[in-house]
Amino acid sequence: MTQQPAGPSAQPDPSPSSAPLSPQAAASWNPRLALLVAATYFMEFLDGTALSTALPAIGSDFRVVPADVNVAMTAYLVAVAMGIPFSSWLAERFGPRRVFCSAIAVFTFASLLCALSPNLGALTAFRALQGFGGAMMVPVGSLVVLRGTPKDQLLKATAYLVWPGLLAPVLAPLVGGALTQYLSWHWIFLVNLPLGLAAFLIALRLVPASGADRNRRLDWPGLALTTLGVAAVVVGLELLSEGRPSEWATAALAGGVAALAAAVWWMRRAPRPLFDFAVLRVRTFRATQTGGFVYRLTIQSVPFLLPLLFQDGFGWDPVHSGLLVAAVFVGNIGIKPATTPLIRRFGFKPVLVVAAAASALTFAACALLAPDTPDLLIAVLLLVSGAFRSIGFSAYMNVQYADVSAAQLPSANAIANTLVQLAAALGVAVAALLIRTGISFLPAGADHAGPYRVAFAAIAILMLVSVADSLVLPRHAGTEVSGRR
Repeated sequence: MTQQPAGPSAQPDPSPSSAPLSPQAAASWNPRLALLVAATYFMEFLDGTALSTALPAIGSDFRVVPADVNVAMTAYLVAVAMGIPFSSWLAERFGPRRVFCSAIAVFTFASLLCALSPNLGALTAFRALQGFGGAMMVPVGSLVVLRGTPKDQLLKATAYLVWPGLLAPVLAPLVGGALTQYLSWHWIFLVNLPLGLAAFLIALRLVPASGADRNRRLDWPGLALTTLGVAAVVVGLELLSEGRPSEWATAALAGGVAALAAAVWWMRRAPRPLFDFAVLRVRTFRATQTGGFVYRLTIQSVPFLLPLLFQDGFGWDPVHSGLLVAAVFVGNIGIKPATTPLIRRFGFKPVLVVAAAASALTFAACALLAPDTPDLLIAVLLLVSGAFRSIGFSAYMNVQYADVSAAQLPSANAIANTLVQLAAALGVAVAALLIRTGISFLPAGADHAGPYRVAFAAIAILMLVSVADSLVLPRHAGTEVSGRR
């Protein structure tokens, strides 16, 4: 995640918030700051993931069916997706410190409001507010760390930023289930209060108070088209994943794609656009937004597919299924100490190719599983799958900014974080669509696991797009970050 000349692309005049770092500033990267940003990520990821375990309890309290509570989770996703483009301008206009601290305050206060919600409508509205706070925390926090990190320290810095996404899925079901069962679902939000207060006070001390550009004007047409497009796409994907009428999902997706196309057309001509799309001319960054997008999409679908395969396809109980699925996340975390040495030893291109190809093989192997497959063999397969998932995710996180100039960093950061949100939503939607496709085409009365086998085989093939994209990367892509010559 850093910088290098962007080639022939036109560079905007550097503002105070995007000017290249001096050697002194670069040398002052602070591991405590990276740890603080990682902690806020963890708080957000844990909150969002743990809530899914409390849907039945929330539905019971509000006297609605648990499936209806999903609207609160959708509102959060939409708010995050819409807020990320706006947060990029906020950080440039008011400075990362002010925006990051405000984001923590908004997220924490919204958590309190969520816990006090008297009905589902209020919970949905407060979750949207919480999502807007999260939308500012994630990209602005990463921008703070990126600007203060020299390239040769980037692998160390991103090691802090990657672990929340790997650890939160392991702890969230346990934490959410325990809080809901032994206290109440309200505590999923209430635990954010002391954590948010501590993060806010520490951020005031650690985040540099600089980088504001008071003359930075907001590209209102670009913002309106981008937020409308991203929101429509996320809503369409959510409708698709929930099996709602296809005409509504299709209309939302078509409208969203049209709005995003219009946003790109506008921003390529605007004098001070919301995003500088010239950053996509940087080969390594573009690869992480094409092949990397496909990679994230497919790995996001696996935690959705596996429990369905085991419980609906094989007829196993949730405990049996949960213990085996946990092997994926054990592999995620277990391999983490080795990811940096692997990247330094072999470089980004070989690591990305092998991680994606091996992931495709493990997905294909999942399609061949049967109820009588030994648990030990399944656990080993999922452990290996989780390990390669972690290696690829870490490599993409590190290489995507390797060749981006300092002036283009805010735009690159906003584009990358927006696409991460879309990949997460699309992963579940694509998996749900593949399952329904399998049900439609397989003969009636066929193996219950058949539709899930079709889905795993399809995502294995889809992962090959990421393999192909990585194969055409330059041989020495990101060497200034990896340290390998």
